[in-house]
Amino acid sequence: MSFQIARTSLVKLAFIAIFLVIAISGFLPGERQEVDASAFGPSASFTDAPSEGNCTACHTSFPVNTGGGSVTISGLPLDYLPGQQVPITVRTARDSSGAFGFQMTAINSQGQTVGQFTLPMQNPARTQTISGLVNNQIRIYVQHTVDGLVTNGVFGSNSWTFTWTAPAQRVGKIDFYAAGNAADGLGGPTEDYIYTTATATLSGTAISNFDRDFQSDIAVYRPSEGVWYSYRLADGNVKSFQWGLAGDKIAPGDYDGDGITDYAVFRPSNGVWYIRKSSDQTFIFASFGLGNDIPAQGDYDADGKTDIAVYRPSEGVWYLQRSTAGFTSVQWGISEDKPAQGDYDGDAKTDLAVFRPSTGIWYILRSTGGFSAVNWGLSTDRLAHGDHDGDGKTDTAVFRPSTGVWYVLRSSGGFGIVQFGSNGDVPSPADFDADGKADVAVFRPATGVWYFVRSADGSIGILQFGLNNDRPVPSGYLGDAQ
Repeated sequence: MSFQIARTSLVKLAFIAIFLVIAISGFLPGERQEVDASAFGPSASFTDAPSEGNCTACHTSFPVNTGGGSVTISGLPLDYLPGQQVPITVRTARDSSGAFGFQMTAINSQGQTVGQFTLPMQNPARTQTISGLVNNQIRIYVQHTVDGLVTNGVFGSNSWTFTWTAPAQRVGKIDFYAAGNAADGLGGPTEDYIYTTATATLSGTAISNFDRDFQSDIAVYRPSEGVWYSYRLADGNVKSFQWGLAGDKIAPGDYDGDGITDYAVFRPSNGVWYIRKSSDQTFIFASFGLGNDIPAQGDYDADGKTDIAVYRPSEGVWYLQRSTAGFTSVQWGISEDKPAQGDYDGDAKTDLAVFRPSTGIWYILRSTGGFSAVNWGLSTDRLAHGDHDGDGKTDTAVFRPSTGVWYVLRSSGGFGIVQFGSNGDVPSPADFDADGKADVAVFRPATGVWYFVRSADGSIGILQFGLNNDRPVPSGYLGDAQ
């Protein structure tokens, strides 16, 4: 035990010494030092996040991500809820290393820090937060302290656990970046290995996501067979599953909250929902609705699970079977209206919304913020709403078949007009490039071809996947758009 304590102290002293050497060297005449390190941990802004470097700026012996080690971030849910407190663990590992450090940040699509880090009460403290300036924006980082460099009794890895609290409203995709240092413990910047990693959490499950990644899948439902087909863009993997009959209406969603789209249909002939849960492959059979009802599934109680719901045009009434809050019904709409549910205020609850073709007006009943009416569209337009700007809120949008033009009213400000598609195409917005934004996309039934514009870089994707009369799965999220 005395040897272990002595070894730990020596490692700490060695690291303190080298940090001080680095800090002092920055003031030597004729030398330019890019990193101003201190005795208390690394300088800010070295997580390999956009517009940042990584710790190889100082530890230059080996290329980044070599030497058989790693840094990992664990504990993040695929989807976050506003205000959710999430325990996060960062682990740096390498079998032959004796001391370890890390630095991590969380940013939105604009590069701004989002959420709040809360550190555990420890004596001595093993973690700390610091701030840095990147592109004239302050970023907050959580990182090790000198006392957090080693763990008594553990050799080959070190880990740090703290809490991240999600922002009070959805802000779209949040990216987490971390850099780790697997050091030799000898008190110098040489012979140390640097590792980087990145992961993310979304504001709501990516639609048409059958594999629990951050990217929507190209997918269709084939009524003639009752089969769902999905294509994973990352590697071309194709899945198929028999679930439904020819007369069913598709109602995809994450009914069990595991981050994977579940196969689900509403059968007008008997008013029954048939849902196959991905979490345990069990089934839900729920009698909920009448023959002329329109499936309007969504997460109406913000518990991370899709709820069974229908809109009844004959009454203008929504019927909701919420997974946590229970049953309710709400009068919102008239017979001609098309349901256009979505999270228009970013509070993680699906809001009631309808599009009225006769006037081109959207009537939205937000769960926070009250009622709004937006004139956006013509009677012949097709619904194409989604989070097109990546701010965590549903944007009002339509596709005009007569001209092949998309009109998007972004909640973050301004509007977009995109010429993409032709008459007969089915609008199918989804996040095909994993950037947290719904991409403009159409499925062309006449040829079975998908066309989509990646919002990340503006490039166009074209994929033959489907047959005439297939229903694109992303359109199943758009209320009466399928």
